[in-house]
Amino acid sequence: MPLTFPQMPDKLTANETTILEYLNRNSNAFLFLNIAQLAAALDVSEATISRFARHVGCRDFKNLKQVVLGQVEQPGPVQKKTAVSAGEEDKLLSCFLEQQKYCLERTLELLDRTQFEQAAQAVADARRVYVYAKNGSRSMAELLTFRLWRIGVDIHRLSAGGSELLEGLATAGPEDLVVVFSFSRLTPVSGSILDLAAQTKYKTLLFTGRVTPDQGHRADYRLFVYRGEETEYHSMAAPAALVDALVLEVSARLGPKAAEQLERLRSLKKHYNKR
Repeated sequence: MPLTFPQMPDKLTANETTILEYLNRNSNAFLFLNIAQLAAALDVSEATISRFARHVGCRDFKNLKQVVLGQVEQPGPVQKKTAVSAGEEDKLLSCFLEQQKYCLERTLELLDRTQFEQAAQAVADARRVYVYAKNGSRSMAELLTFRLWRIGVDIHRLSAGGSELLEGLATAGPEDLVVVFSFSRLTPVSGSILDLAAQTKYKTLLFTGRVTPDQGHRADYRLFVYRGEETEYHSMAAPAALVDALVLEVSARLGPKAAEQLERLRSLKKHYNKR
């Protein structure tokens, strides 16, 4: 679950949102920073961090650390890597797999289960599903498209940008769902896709690596996935696991429809393999 504090204001400033996001995603690393180092890392002033601490009900920066420390129940990736490196096993492979295990654990801890169930139902109910992603996230869009297509979901990939993207979105309506993969800060295009939903009335599902929503850009459903701290290698192991989990949940909700589609595919393969 996200970190909790003695008090949580209804509204935070942009800088305070940045601080909160960092604490949620990098709670282990935060414990090793002093206020000057944190300010430099986030490009904010020390005074801003002190105000944030008081705003969330802490006496000062030291008390803020104590509050976070009380909620860190397991060693982070850095500590796990150190422990593994002290052994005789293959360091690179073991460290990397330990990191992915931690990413899966953090994803499960911070993921909103209600949002997950609602997102699965939205996919199952949608007339058509559109998927947008760019750069490294395209691999997750490809996986989701392939998996959902196999169980009979009408799914379409959107272009990365330009007029082709707009032409694709022009056919989306109130009965449709647009899935956006944007693990870091929202790109202008991703933000525009979410904003356009207010006009077209399509529903939106965001796969994100940010615990707190981006201000001004709200998705109907948000699925959080943890890919490591900011300075670490960000693999797609945890996102792939979440995509597969979502597909399994959608398949269960589609029931016989999904099973019939898979059976048709199996029959076609069997028929053509005999030729």
